[in-house]
Amino acid sequence: MGMSRLRRQVIEPLYYAWSGSPRRAYWQELEESQFLGEDVLLERQWRRLKDILAFAYAHNRFYRQRFERTGFHPSDIRTLADMRGVPELTKQEIRAHTPDMISDGYHIETLMHFKTGGSTGRALDVYLTEDCSEWRNACARRHDRWTGWEPGEPVGAVWGNPVVPSTLKARLRDWLLNPLIYLDTMQVTDASVQRFAQQWGTAHPTLLYGHAHSLFVLAEYVRRLDIDSIRPRGILSTSMMLMPHERRTIEAVFGIPVTDRYGCEEVSLIGSECEHHTGMHLNIEHLYIEFIKADGTPARPGGMGTIVVTDLMNRAMPFIRYRVEDMGVPSIGRCACGRGLPLMERVVGRTADFLIRRDGARVAGVSLIENTLTKIPGIDQMQIVQEALDQIVVHVVPGAGFSTATVDVLSRYFRALFEGVRIDVVTTSTIASEPSGKYRFSICKVQGQ
Repeated sequence: MGMSRLRRQVIEPLYYAWSGSPRRAYWQELEESQFLGEDVLLERQWRRLKDILAFAYAHNRFYRQRFERTGFHPSDIRTLADMRGVPELTKQEIRAHTPDMISDGYHIETLMHFKTGGSTGRALDVYLTEDCSEWRNACARRHDRWTGWEPGEPVGAVWGNPVVPSTLKARLRDWLLNPLIYLDTMQVTDASVQRFAQQWGTAHPTLLYGHAHSLFVLAEYVRRLDIDSIRPRGILSTSMMLMPHERRTIEAVFGIPVTDRYGCEEVSLIGSECEHHTGMHLNIEHLYIEFIKADGTPARPGGMGTIVVTDLMNRAMPFIRYRVEDMGVPSIGRCACGRGLPLMERVVGRTADFLIRRDGARVAGVSLIENTLTKIPGIDQMQIVQEALDQIVVHVVPGAGFSTATVDVLSRYFRALFEGVRIDVVTTSTIASEPSGKYRFSICKVQGQ
């Protein structure tokens, strides 16, 4: 029995039984439910939608007041069209009312908490239970398998700020359960890519996973350096929009299709391609997903609409009709894979630029945001603009706790990373959006980017 199979069939079941984690059981349930008929899955989604609305009204002060102000009651829901009577939830409202959004019976200090910069480069706090997190992890695993990867097989991740185990116990646990190698997108150079290729030759990952643009950058390096040791069975693109030219390059370099995935940290996985790549299957078991036009009406299949999501699983901090601030195109197409999960044609938007250091290394904008906005107090929103190879302007919208110390910490961080580059931290009251309505948190104006 190979090591990957041993992890999957022996070590992992024993570990989850010992730890009491429900993740494996949730994953096995989702493996079966994906092939149920669409009508069965839609009925399950409908029941969960009514349940979360009734729960929020009865046990969540924020939503109860919100519903009452608009004259809405969960009993008013007769069809999905009635959901349009529920106000959309914005990121601004979440930031302003986070404590009030915690449901009765849940204590904020006992919940899982994470802070996300998101695609807009603006901080957001999200709380959920461990059980809800396990459902999300189980769902992600199901979709990971659509690439051809199997649990227990090593993964090569192209990611910023990798969490590297620091103790022998943690390293052993990762090797036994989730073997990973990383290419850190905070510093992509010839040398770092070559080291990644050497590690690949030793660990033999079957899945290449990472930010969409980071995978594209890696593919360019692999082609230029004539590296032939990175040969995954599957490629999973996530975190930002996969541009058509990036997909073509990645697939040409590695010789296999890219599986593109879409989601956000607030509600986790929203949609994912399967092995047929005919669109993204929507995660309707855990989410209710709408595509809304500017006039508030649903977008027709093939038309574009703002993605609005209701999380059916997070009761601790419900997200009901949450405006993700991305645009998507719904579909009525059917996939030959036989899964009952409906399709979305594509996501529109979600792009971030890499910045370029003087030594030629590229740094992922998403990683810069994760290292600053979500970790340095006093920053409400920020945008990084590289005007030239030797000049970077960091636009900051001050938040609670902002001070000269905030500027000093931010400046030191960028100066240490971009040696010899002029760093200007500029405070502003607002950061303008693109004509599409999207914010770009990282913009590189250097020719040849």
